[in-house]
Amino acid sequence: MIDLKGVAHFSLPVSDIKKSIAFYTDIVGCKHLTTVGGKMAFLDAAGVCLILVERPKPAINVHPENHNGVHHAFIVDGETGYRQALEHLRDNGIEITFEEDRQGGTVNGPRAYFRDPDGTVLEFINLTKYDTSSRAAP
Repeated sequence: MIDLKGVAHFSLPVSDIKKSIAFYTDIVGCKHLTTVGGKMAFLDAAGVCLILVERPKPAINVHPENHNGVHHAFIVDGETGYRQALEHLRDNGIEITFEEDRQGGTVNGPRAYFRDPDGTVLEFINLTKYDTSSRAAP
């Protein structure tokens, strides 16, 4: 078995690199590191690199009415951080599409879903428990 140490980066397709850099820094809270060739931006998301890649058709969530579980989650700091994150979304005119406090599963805690400018579903979560003990069969 491979001994993973973490996630180095993940990439998201976007339609407008400048608009998306602004969204992911100003709204989500990432730190802009560098932009390469005007089409690829490297951001820091609390120690994980998020790469925004400008593409002609950046469809991750092709059915806006139902993301069917496809989304990207960002951890915020505790109950206070979670409340502040939701207030920040509302203050910036970002619609919270769904909110719940899921418990008893693998990834637990209050969470809220919203969309980036291209419709990609994002989540802020106050991660109260991450249960790595379950071993479901594939």
